[in-house]
Amino acid sequence: MHEQQYQQIKAVLAKLCLDASARVVFLVDKDGQQIAAHGDVGDIDTTSLASLAAGNVAATGGMAQLIGEKEFPTLSHEGERESIHICVIGRVLLVVVFDERSSLGLIKLRVKQISNEVAAIIEELTRESGKKRAEDNAFFAEITDDDIDSLFS
Repeated sequence: MHEQQYQQIKAVLAKLCLDASARVVFLVDKDGQQIAAHGDVGDIDTTSLASLAAGNVAATGGMAQLIGEKEFPTLSHEGERESIHICVIGRVLLVVVFDERSSLGLIKLRVKQISNEVAAIIEELTRESGKKRAEDNAFFAEITDDDIDSLFS
């Protein structure tokens, strides 16, 4: 990921955090790795939250398949003081932690409004990553077994 793309992601997360009156917003990949965050992380163990959010999506994805659905694109967990909303956007998860200053309805609306922006950035990253892999493969394709043998002889 280039700095410019990271800053684009951070700007989108900052806008969502402000517009939705959220405490903190995370972008996490489906493997549980945090990509970016914006807001008041406070005492949240962000590594654990990212992993657990990915595990939650995987588990509910299994339940969805059991009842004939592909996946559940959004998940919400409401607590007494704080709540979490998770939105699946391709290979990434948008995780929003919010409290009584906001509402689930507002969070869903704002997430829906910016999900296309997030998807476009991730799609661009995926495209660039594919090009880089193709370039790397082309470089290694030129190396022959004889070249490798000569290196270690």
